Amino acid sequence: MKLKAIIHKSDEGGYWAEVPALPGCVTQGETLPELNVNLREAIEGWLSVDSQQEETQPDDQIVEVAV
Repeated sequence: MKLKAIIHKSDEGGYWAEVPALPGCVTQGETLPELNVNLREAIEGWLSVDSQQEETQPDDQIVEVAV
C-alpha cells in the first residue's frame, strides 16, 4: 500500500507530517530520517486501530455519518 504524506517544516525546528487519507494521522521528527521512521509507525498504528472489528450483534446496523 502506498500513501501520500505532506511534510512540513516546523517553526520550532524539525519537521512534521500528515497523511490526508488517514484523518488524524500526524507525526513529527527532528530530522527527515527520524520523521520517516515516525511516519511509518504512525501509519501502521493508525491502520491497526482501523482494522479492529467492532463487536456487533446480528440485528445491528453500521452506518457512516458525515458532519
